[in-house]
Amino acid sequence: MVFGKIDYINLLPFHVFLKKSSLQNSFKQSCERQKSYPSIINKKFKKRAVDAAFISSIESQKKSIKSLPLGIIAKKNVKSVIIKKGIDKKDPASATSNVLAKVLALKGEVFIGDRALKLYLQDPDAYVDLADAWHKRFHLPFVFARFCINKNYTFYKNLSLQFQKKPIKIPQYILQKYSRERDISASEIKKYLSLISYAIKEKEQKGLHLFFKKAKQLNKTFPKE
Repeated sequence: MVFGKIDYINLLPFHVFLKKSSLQNSFKQSCERQKSYPSIINKKFKKRAVDAAFISSIESQKKSIKSLPLGIIAKKNVKSVIIKKGIDKKDPASATSNVLAKVLALKGEVFIGDRALKLYLQDPDAYVDLADAWHKRFHLPFVFARFCINKNYTFYKNLSLQFQKKPIKIPQYILQKYSRERDISASEIKKYLSLISYAIKEKEQKGLHLFFKKAKQLNKTFPKE
């Protein structure tokens, strides 16, 4: 079994959960070998090179894709999906965030992930938080990615249920490791993770469907990953 790992802080609780689990070391090692950016993971999922992954919401809407009620969600603001007003420029690492900027009619350069978080923390007034802009307009959470399955559905369904049973505590040594690697303080990482949730419930599903509807109304081809 092969899981496609997005190497961003927003999925750190899930990766710690996998690390602490009783799953075989071969599975855990495969996660490390497959880790990459969202756009690359989307491509690997599409080619069925991975059994499962958190893939961009805009890609997950295809009827042929099986998804679980688990994702990367911002209840309100998120800090790591931002736009700097000015000349339009997509972030090649993402699809959903580029479409979200269009849905919100915001022009500028889109940044996502840990790089975006660092930029925002350095100068929050220079950027618009896209999740915050979405919430202010529609009063709904925003689902950036969904946990989708190519193979071994029952295994990954059980895994997702186990993950949601109790909050995951990030060990201090892992926080410090990510702090050094991403040049973001451990305290800011903890604050950031408090903005992220993972269970797709009624409100999240409503927000997801509204996003799909708004994206289709643009009457444009979605950016390819």
